[in-house]
Amino acid sequence: MAKANVLIVPGLGNSGPEHWQSWLQRRHPSFARVEQADWDAPALEDWVRSLEDAVAATGAPVVLIAHSLGCIAVAHWAVRRGSSVGKIAAALLVAPPDVESAERAPPEIHGFAPVPTDPLPFRTVVLASRNDPYATIARSCGFAVGWGADFIDGGDLEHINTAAGYGPWPDGERLVLDLLRAVERGD
Repeated sequence: MAKANVLIVPGLGNSGPEHWQSWLQRRHPSFARVEQADWDAPALEDWVRSLEDAVAATGAPVVLIAHSLGCIAVAHWAVRRGSSVGKIAAALLVAPPDVESAERAPPEIHGFAPVPTDPLPFRTVVLASRNDPYATIARSCGFAVGWGADFIDGGDLEHINTAAGYGPWPDGERLVLDLLRAVERGD
């Protein structure tokens, strides 16, 4: 299989300069970022369209590296079978939030509910934290089951964002590179 192209899919507010996704992108300048018109007042249809446009503009195969609300955007786009979904070889979905929970999710992301529960049409790995304030570990595991994904219980990593100290995240980078190698080998 050809060398994979990587698209980083941030969540609410984008991934600031100290976030692990930005750190990863600096370490791997060929990784591109899906851009949204409004990072702070997300609209599902706009985010899905931006993801479709970014994938369409990228050569296959594509690996998606999503965080938080970006994970839910990926799921919505994939189950709608966007015209470019066949280009996706794999996705790593880190810390998907429970957008259906009034107690856990900020109100600005409730428009992404309900969370799709159909299997995603590409290899998917979900990594979640036991003490994520935006989703219980059981809920995150349920997302993985519905999406037909492999599940990694990351332990106590909070929301795996800058506030939780992820910045540089070598373990996350290893997961990304392992996924890329598997895609490039055709595993």
